[in-house]
Amino acid sequence: MKGVIESVACSDCFFDRGLQMDAEAIGHDVPGLCPQCGKAEGRKLSKEDLLHIAHRFFVWGSLSRVKYGGAPLIQFNTKQQTNIDPSPWLRSDIQIFEKLLGVGFFLYGPRLWMVGEIEPLKALQGVSTRTDVVNRILREYPTRSIEPNYNFYRIRKEPKEPAEFGEYDSPPIGIEGSGRLDTSENPVLYASPDLQVCVHECRVTAEDEIFVATLTPTHVLQLLDLSSLLPEHVTEFESLDLAVHMLFLAGKRSYEISREIARAARSEGFDGIIYPSYFSLLRNGVMPFPAIYGISTRLIPQLQVYEEQCAVPNLGIFGRPVHDGKVEVKCINKLILSRVTYEFHFGPVTF
Repeated sequence: MKGVIESVACSDCFFDRGLQMDAEAIGHDVPGLCPQCGKAEGRKLSKEDLLHIAHRFFVWGSLSRVKYGGAPLIQFNTKQQTNIDPSPWLRSDIQIFEKLLGVGFFLYGPRLWMVGEIEPLKALQGVSTRTDVVNRILREYPTRSIEPNYNFYRIRKEPKEPAEFGEYDSPPIGIEGSGRLDTSENPVLYASPDLQVCVHECRVTAEDEIFVATLTPTHVLQLLDLSSLLPEHVTEFESLDLAVHMLFLAGKRSYEISREIARAARSEGFDGIIYPSYFSLLRNGVMPFPAIYGISTRLIPQLQVYEEQCAVPNLGIFGRPVHDGKVEVKCINKLILSRVTYEFHFGPVTF
């Protein structure tokens, strides 16, 4: 029957407040006493719920980001006993997972691809080895055509003349060269079909005067699509797809490389680049760099459509496309932030 679960624990079983709140978010309002702690008030949890909480709290919650990539520091399975040393307030909670799931928690030694040991990615970081990989990117990634009826958005904070179309073009002379793709020789109009990502990328605050332009191409534009998942028959250590994926999930340290890709794409005649937003994972609420038994989920055929859908596309259109007539401003609106909410979960502080 829908809504009936076989509960084995409840949110009140846990002492750690973060675990309690995660369990409250995942659990079910089912009447009766908890079979674990005997209380009636907590939200009831099945074994599947406990597995979800264990992964969310201990695995995702221990994720460590590095220069490129990242990996969890804790894993669990039914083959090993617990050998981590958690905070005192977490020890009794771990025993609940051990008892009900038959698992142990241990320090995880990740496969090295997770922390950036990927040959194309390493080659991109070397000035003398970068060009060959950039050329591969231009050859192997698909081209996407965007039509005149395709809408996308450009956010501006505090523009001098909010109603002027030119305010929503690429940054003016003297300001280029601060973004992921642009340089003084190659200005770029940054936009996205996802308005929420636009707002987040512009780091707006409640005090800002915010304006949004709805843009559309005046003719078909040809863009290099780096937001696509690139099917490959290689290991993670040889994967160009993973290299590009990690490149765009890295911060400013990666800008030199992505700017060179943009320069090369413009030289090849592309009108711009579609690339995954740095905030794609936050937008979709998914864990960075997921793996199953150390295998990247991007290499598992059954999961590739899902993985590709997790990338929120940004557009980087070369030159000054509004001024040059490649892109037109359909309308401009003032944008009012009416409500902001955050979704979050927890992880251990020591182990």
